[in-house]
Amino acid sequence: MSVVRIEQPDYLRDEAIAIFSDSVARFLSIEATPAATAAWRNTGYVPTELWRKAGEAGLLGLTVPAVYGGSGADFRFEAVLMEQLGLAHALNFAIPLHNAVVAPYIVSYATEEQKRRWLPGVVSGENILAVAMTEPSAGSDLQAMRCTARRDGGDYVLNGQKIFISNGAHASLIVVAAKTDTQAGARGISLFVVETENCEGFSRGRLLDKLGQEGRDTAELFFSDARVPAGNLLGGEEGRGFQMLMEKLPQERLVIAWQAMAMMEAALAATVDYVRDRRAFGKAIAEFQNTQFKLAEAKTQATIAKVFLHYCTEQLLAGTLDAATASMAKYWITETQGKVIDECLQLFGGYGYMNEYPIAEMYKDARAYRIYGGTNEIMKLLIARSLV
Repeated sequence: MSVVRIEQPDYLRDEAIAIFSDSVARFLSIEATPAATAAWRNTGYVPTELWRKAGEAGLLGLTVPAVYGGSGADFRFEAVLMEQLGLAHALNFAIPLHNAVVAPYIVSYATEEQKRRWLPGVVSGENILAVAMTEPSAGSDLQAMRCTARRDGGDYVLNGQKIFISNGAHASLIVVAAKTDTQAGARGISLFVVETENCEGFSRGRLLDKLGQEGRDTAELFFSDARVPAGNLLGGEEGRGFQMLMEKLPQERLVIAWQAMAMMEAALAATVDYVRDRRAFGKAIAEFQNTQFKLAEAKTQATIAKVFLHYCTEQLLAGTLDAATASMAKYWITETQGKVIDECLQLFGGYGYMNEYPIAEMYKDARAYRIYGGTNEIMKLLIARSLV
């Protein structure tokens, strides 16, 4: 049972969701053991065969319509999947990125031919998805990107570099943002789905050496006169890329918030177990008033975060989640995640600083949540614009 005990909201009271949650838990108990997750961190990635196993288990392409092989489910199922990944300390397995961040671009904007070509592999795990927006000189400021796409006969020729791309080392389908008109600002950005196998002019850099999330493969991507068929222009129309990105970013930020929440709950649960067992000065650490106060603060903060997260998710399901509210969720919950996990690590004492303890890995992993998907400083700007 979660340490954060709040009444299950109505939108999650569904037998199908409970069955799916149990199914995910069983899958992760077999495939995401401590030894397996440690191996991911050592190698720097999750094995591609595990993606196919996840596909066979029905964990991929949850919101892909059934006509393309998916479950035709909604975001509720993505939420419980993220909860289970957090409980299993398996959030380095970037299924949420694949399912709830990148796949919706194809589901929402691809032509019928594109959907039939790409989505079945997204569901089976044969296609691993990534999205490439960030560049060395363009992070949160997407309009500053320099990657270009020039039409040349039946192809587009892409030139540029992308960095910090999750799933970048093994993705077979990458949604790439590039400028088809360098003079048109945001209206000059288009999205392309790059099929990486046999893509002339495309290459990957090394796995990036990160502070945390070592098991999530993160790489640089290079396009040097990379030829991409014109039929891979997402939606078949130039200049709609920035609009597409803006429409999908609220859900991406909620995905980040759900993962942060899941990690926070896992950290709290592990800490409660530890302080009950660990003894000092003749009694359990849990009996000290300081421990009780710290855990009380952490539980309160986590509970507030989860109540707000449920509210935002209900808004998303209703189609009314606006950019400012999604930014609040991403900003508030990831900041709370960092504070709670830091306090939890402190209660572990010296053991909390050892990488063999999951709390140390969570501490490292949590730091990036305040950066990607738009830094929390950018989130505050977006929130402020709704006020002034």
